[in-house]
Amino acid sequence: MTLSPSSIEQVIPGQGAMAQPSVRARRRRFRFVANAKAATGLAILAVYALLAVIGPWIAPYDPDARSVDVLQAPSARHWFGTTHLGQDIFSQILVGARSVVVVGLIAGVLATILSVLIGVTAGYLGGAADESLSALSNVFLVIPALPLIIIVASLVDQAGELLVALIIGLTSWAWGARVLRAQTLSLRRRDYVEAARATGERTWRIIGFEILPNLTAIIASGFVGTVIFAVMSEITLAFIGISSVSSWNWGTILFWAQGQQALAQGAWWWFVPAGLAIALLGTALALINFGIDEFVSPRLRTGGRTRIRTADGRTVRMRVGFTPVLAPKAAPVPMQRSADVRDTTREDQTA
Repeated sequence: MTLSPSSIEQVIPGQGAMAQPSVRARRRRFRFVANAKAATGLAILAVYALLAVIGPWIAPYDPDARSVDVLQAPSARHWFGTTHLGQDIFSQILVGARSVVVVGLIAGVLATILSVLIGVTAGYLGGAADESLSALSNVFLVIPALPLIIIVASLVDQAGELLVALIIGLTSWAWGARVLRAQTLSLRRRDYVEAARATGERTWRIIGFEILPNLTAIIASGFVGTVIFAVMSEITLAFIGISSVSSWNWGTILFWAQGQQALAQGAWWWFVPAGLAIALLGTALALINFGIDEFVSPRLRTGGRTRIRTADGRTVRMRVGFTPVLAPKAAPVPMQRSADVRDTTREDQTA
């Protein structure tokens, strides 16, 4: 009896068609990391996290130490130059990375936890609980974070990083909660949720194992957005002098550069490195957010990769939002054809 190779592949475990589901599952598991945008953003963010941990230890100078090298341009001794007091700007940026990362992380985690608890609970329970939690979300939705931080900072002598992070996190969860509530309202009537409820599953188990896995991308996107807002808020508060100027972060560097007229003095190295650090961090978080969007939406994930072959052999790339229109083949000109027929008729008559 002779077996075809296809039947052998189906019978032997780990070979051919039997191995395809595991390979596809493995690819699906690492699809987010395989995304170029997400991988680039995660790599840059990992560097910032590493600098936040070891930055104060590897700083070549004390960021508060003064020296005789006043307003020196970048050199081998001072990589990013010095301030008007001879302070090393590279050391200030390394030490200030910890404050920015800590504030963004604490505010993002706090706002994400509150948005998940309130949004998913309101969407799944419904009724009076939904109305009360939605009203609470509407109240916090109109509370401005920056003016509240300014008021609190004016009442507190030293508004530290933890206080700023808590205020940002407590006032930034409402929008994410409304999005999660809307998605939960759509998911709670799905067949698999109804089947889990019919089998007697508890509410916390249905929410944790049936609904939350389908909200992972939205939760991650909300976390990234909150971190971006928290980082920008922390830097803005330091730049306008609301938070403590004794603790270093990138906004504090810009505050002293603006106060000492660095641009007018031509000391571009005083504010350009801090601005590039802020822009690079925002770019990393934005790339992660784009990667999450492409991971969730198959249309974005395959945008620009689908190709079709036309009748004349050309290859056309399909792009999102564009519908290719294939031009028909050029038809022969009627006048030429009639003229040719007329000439042929005259030759026959002459013959």
